[in-house]
Amino acid sequence: MALSDAILVLLTEQPMSGYDLAKSFDSSIGFFWTADHPQIYRELARLKEKGHVDVREVVQSGRPNKLIHTITKSGLAALKSWSQRPSAPAPIKDDLLVRFYALEHVDVGALRLQLAQRRDLHTDRLHRFQAILDRQFSGKAQNLSQTGRLIGLRMGLRYEQACIEWCQDALQSLSAFPDAAIGSMNARRKPRSA
Repeated sequence: MALSDAILVLLTEQPMSGYDLAKSFDSSIGFFWTADHPQIYRELARLKEKGHVDVREVVQSGRPNKLIHTITKSGLAALKSWSQRPSAPAPIKDDLLVRFYALEHVDVGALRLQLAQRRDLHTDRLHRFQAILDRQFSGKAQNLSQTGRLIGLRMGLRYEQACIEWCQDALQSLSAFPDAAIGSMNARRKPRSA
C-alpha cells in the first residue's frame, strides 16, 4: 500500500484540508499506517497532479487561507483499482525480537525494561482503541463504511492484546533466569564446530 491510497481512503469520508487530513490520519489510519505531516502534504500535491483530488482555496480572515482537498472520480477509480490488487501482510521487522536470538549475549536487565516499556505502549494503544470502540460503535447500527472501520478496529484490539500477552509471557520466561545466571552462561558456552 502506498500513502496515496491511505489518503484517498480518508478523503472518501469528506473533503479535508491538509491539516485536517493529517489530524484524521493520526487518529484513525495512523494506528495501522504511519506517515508524518510533510509526507502527507507532498502526497496531496502528487494526487492533485494525477487528477485524483481537486483543491479549492477557502479564504480565512486573520489566518492563512485553507486548501480543501476532495477526491475526484479518477481518485475513486484509483482507489477501486488499488482495492482489487492482492494484499500481502507486512513482514515483521522488530529489533526486540532479534535480541532474543542472542539472549546469552545481551543485557537481560535492559531487555526486561524494554519489554515492560513495550507492554505499556501496547496497553496504552489498547485503551485508546477501546475508547474509540466505546465512543463510536457501542450499540449503534452500522453502515457499510462504519462496519469496515469496526472490522479494522477489532483487528487492532486483538493485535494489541496479543502483544501485551506476549510481553508478559516473555517477562515471565526471563524471570526464571536472574541476570547473573545469564552472564554465567557466557563462560560455559562452547564454540560450535564448523
